This record gives sequence, structure tokens and C-alpha cells, in this order.
Amino acid sequence: MIKWHSNLLVLTKKIALLLSIYAICRLFFYGFNYSLFSDLSLWGLIGICLISVKFDLSVIVLSNALYFILFLLPVPWRQKRGYQLLLKWLFIMVNSIAILANCVDLAYFKFTLKRTTADVFHFFGGEIGNDLFHLLPTFLTEYWFIFFIWIVLTFILTFFYQKTEQKLPETWDKKYFLSQTIVFIAMIPLLVFIYRGGFQLKPISAVDAAQYTNPKNVPLVISTPFSILKTLDLKTIEPSIFFENPNELKAIYQTEHKGKTGELKKMNVCLLILESFSKEYIGAINGRNDTYTPFLDSLIAQSLTFNNAYANGKKSIEGIPAITSSIPTWMTEAYISSPYGSNTINSLASILNEQGYNSSFFHGGTNGTMGFNAFASLAGYQKYYGRTEYNNEKDYDGNWGIWDEEFLQYAAKTINSMPTPFFTTIFTLTSHHPFAIPAKYKTRFPEGPLPIHKSIRYSDYALKCFFESAKKMPWYNNTLFVLCADHTGISTDFFYSTQMGNHCIPIIYYMPNSNLKGINPKVTQQLDIMPSVLDYINYPKDFFAFGKSVFDSTEISCLTFNSSFFQLMDSSYVLQFDGTKTINLYNFKKDSLFHYNLMEFEPAVMQRMEKQTKAMIQTYQQSLINNTMIIK
Repeated sequence: MIKWHSNLLVLTKKIALLLSIYAICRLFFYGFNYSLFSDLSLWGLIGICLISVKFDLSVIVLSNALYFILFLLPVPWRQKRGYQLLLKWLFIMVNSIAILANCVDLAYFKFTLKRTTADVFHFFGGEIGNDLFHLLPTFLTEYWFIFFIWIVLTFILTFFYQKTEQKLPETWDKKYFLSQTIVFIAMIPLLVFIYRGGFQLKPISAVDAAQYTNPKNVPLVISTPFSILKTLDLKTIEPSIFFENPNELKAIYQTEHKGKTGELKKMNVCLLILESFSKEYIGAINGRNDTYTPFLDSLIAQSLTFNNAYANGKKSIEGIPAITSSIPTWMTEAYISSPYGSNTINSLASILNEQGYNSSFFHGGTNGTMGFNAFASLAGYQKYYGRTEYNNEKDYDGNWGIWDEEFLQYAAKTINSMPTPFFTTIFTLTSHHPFAIPAKYKTRFPEGPLPIHKSIRYSDYALKCFFESAKKMPWYNNTLFVLCADHTGISTDFFYSTQMGNHCIPIIYYMPNSNLKGINPKVTQQLDIMPSVLDYINYPKDFFAFGKSVFDSTEISCLTFNSSFFQLMDSSYVLQFDGTKTINLYNFKKDSLFHYNLMEFEPAVMQRMEKQTKAMIQTYQQSLINNTMIIK
């Protein structure tokens, strides 16, 4: 008699078969690319193989979803030969394609240094597609062993599939039908759970693999089918070629920065990212008397502050890579969640780690929010501290995470226990919608025209408490503090509601007892923070960054993208570019609300800025597509 759970045992065997095939593919991948993982120990490799099961199960469920549903469907004809043949060939077809994808990366990975993503399908159209099919015979000849491995693994898959089969009952009684219906209903949420990889806020992605291993080993943890399927719904870049000559392109826009001469200044670096702190709210740098940031105003009086500073995006998920890694989002999808989110990158954390720094990222939000903890791992941060690590729910704000005052005090105390020198990033939270503040302060901070104003006052107070605590700690006087907003907040001002004004943020460099003083009108942006910090501490090695150092004498232009057009801002003009041509040019010093389009009246300015915009776009796109955002 066939037991009710026999079908589940058969399915478990088939999943185990697929896990074994994926493991074999991973070992082949490791062997073919051994020189890139040569510092990985045997135990390290075993650990990665164990970790990878979670990611392999996710993609197995995703790619075989139809098969699993048909296999478990509680219908009497499930045991018919025709139905079983349909299941068999569906299983073989889907998983042989997955095996082929894994096999392709045995050779292709060394050229891209990342697992193939969904943008590979763009190569099958247009001129690139024609070239691909033209070169296919050469590829088949040169990489014949790839196809041989694929054929052998597909044969193994087919052979053992048959071995896992089990005879089903000829007829179904009511009891067996009921049991299979219950199994079907119970298995669907379980399979969804396996696909998601747990109870976290979002299904696991390639970026999450960095939480379990060194970022350079992420391609070993994930598989190529995982990488492709997880990026299918993400929009890839359609590359723009404005400059055929690479030397001409580099002459206009340079992303490779030379190291400084002399000795590295091993000072601590504390990067404070302030949620939604628009320039508009800060009296000391916008000429407004109705400031919402009295403490920040007092700090600005002792700091080097840039009053023409801009965010490169409008969301936190765009601001974090820009600030910490000098990586903008000049495309529709945020960099973190884009198909390029698992690219090899450098950041302040990874760069300073190599110089003996201890690195940490603090954000009081629920772990997993916006993928910050996953990105922090990918960027090289050694420690991540979130709501989970804080571990005191009495300070939970009921919406996003821990109140700023308590979490900033926790950050200060935790930092105080770290060896120096350290690099730490602290990202505040409370001034995020819905702009709640602790009940004990309901009457302390006055309301403003907008709900955010009261929470900005509270977060400014929390910042004051943080600095008061930090001043008592031994590391304070040898620490460079950099403060900026992740993006702007909502506005009541006409200028700060324009496409230029709604990117205006504070960027502040403060070091106790230093010569970093004054208001500087130079244009700067979030992308410039990483190269500026490295310049200031005399970092001796070359590095890659889309921004420039503010301590350099050269001019800086800020580029943003809002899903419709690019916008380049310099010291006087704003140029708006739709991806192929300029659509607007304004002199914001004379026309702050953008009434007069100067395209016809300032052709030289337009041509200069358009050329700069095109160079920045092309360099960005090529760097992401080719995974060349580090200096090798």
C-alpha cells in the first residue's frame, strides 16, 4: 500500500538530486577559477558549500515552481504514464538549462568577475547578437569541454531522476485524496518560504550572500541560475556610446584617482548620514532664521561646510552607495537592487580595512530594511549593528526601528569599545515618515509648517547628545566627522521644490582642533565624500570613484538622474539631458525657478556641459556592465 507521504519522499529525493548537481557545478566553478579563490582554505570552501544550500534551494524552487505544483497536484490522473512523462521532461528541460547556465560561467566568469545576470539576454539582439551568433562556432570549438560537462551532467540528472521514481496507487480512495489535498495545501507556503530564504523582509538576493562570506567569495556562494532569475525583473542598462575613443572619454571624465605621497594619517573617521536632512531645514547655510537644527548650526560654525552640496539620488537606497562607495544611481533601478548590485566594488570600509582600520555600520532600523545590512557586507564593513543587535524593544518607535537618541548613544558606547583607528558609518532614522518622536518629547519640540520639522528638531537634539557623549571619549579628538543627508525631505519652498533644489543637502567636514573651517561655495555631491576623506587622510594607493575630492583644486559637477532625465549642475548652470540630447539649460544664479531656457542663447555652455554629461553617463554604464569599479 502506498503511504500518504510517499510522494513527499520522492520529491525530497529529486530536490536532493538537484542540490547534488548544483554542488558539483560549484566545485567545477571553483576548479576552473581556482586562481581567483586561491586564498580560500579547505574549511572555507566547505563552509561556502554549506551556506550555498540556502541559495540553491531558493533558485531550485523558483525555477521548478510549475513542476512542483504539477507534481503535488491532488488529482487522480497524476499516476498516468502520459502525465509522468510530462513531469519528467519538464524537470529535465528546466534543470538542464540551469546546468548549462552554470557551465557557461566556468569560462565566462574570469572575464566579468561576477556570475552572469539577466542582462545577458540583451546580447541576443541587434548588432551584438549578430556578432554572438557569428562567433558561436569559434566558442563551441574553443570551449568544447563546457558543453561536454553540460551533456554529462544532464545525463546524470536524467539517469537519477528515473531512480527516484516510485509507483503510485492505481486508484484513489477518499482517504488518500484527502491526504494529498492536505499535503498540497501545506507544501505551497513551505515552498514559498524556501524560495524567500527565510522570514526576512525581502526574498534573498545575490547581495545577501555577502553576509555569510567575504564579498569576493559571493560568486562561489550563489549559482548562475540564481543570479539570472533574481535579476530578470530588474531593468538593465542599455549602453550609450557617445565617445568611440577611450582616451577622449578619460580626458573628459576620470574615475581612477592617484594615491597621495607621504604617510597615511591614521585618524578615525565617523560618517554620520542624517535621514532627510535637507539644506532647507538648516539655518546656518541657507540664510533662514527659522532653523530646525540649532545643534547642527553650532557645529557648522566650527566646521568646513559646503553650501552648494547635492544628493545624487532621492532615496536612502540610492544615497548609501553614493556616500560610502562613491557609486551613484544614474539609471532607473537603485544600484543596490539592480542587476549590478553584486559587482566588485571598493568603499571607504574596504579601503580602510586594508590599512588596519576597524569598520562598522550602524542603522537602528529593522535588519534587512532596504538591504542596508547586505550592502554593508558587500562594501566590506566588518560589523553591522541594527535593531537586532541593539536588542531592546522598549526603544522601538513602532514603525522603522530604534529612536535616534537611544541608538546614537548605543553607537557611541559601542564605538568606544573598538580598537583604533576605526571607520564607522551611522545612519539616523527618526526623521523618516511618519515623523513620529518619543512621547516624552511631544511638547519639547515645537511644530513646524510640515510634520517632518518636529522630527528634524528631535534628531538634531539626538545628534547633540551623541556629540556630548563622544567628547568624553578618548578617540574624539583624533576623529574626522563627516555629516551629510541621505536625500532631501519634503519642502515648503518653491526653490527647494525644483529639480535642482530638491537635491540640496548639507555636507560638513568637522575635526576637533583642526583647520577645517568656514563656508565653501564649491559645488560638491555625495559621490565626493569617499575621495575627499581619502585625500584628507593622505591615502597612498590608487582607487576608483565616480566623485572627486573637495580638497582638489579642480571644478566638480554634480550629476543626478530622476528616471526621466539626467541633470548636470555646476557653479552657475543646470543642464537637463534626456539620454540622447539636451532638453533644458538654466542659469540658476539668475533664474532659480527655471523660467528661461538658455539652450539657444548659451550654445558654448550647453555644448561643454552636454559633453561632460555624456562622458559621465558612458563611463558609468561601461563600469557597471563590465564590472570595472575597482583598480586591479
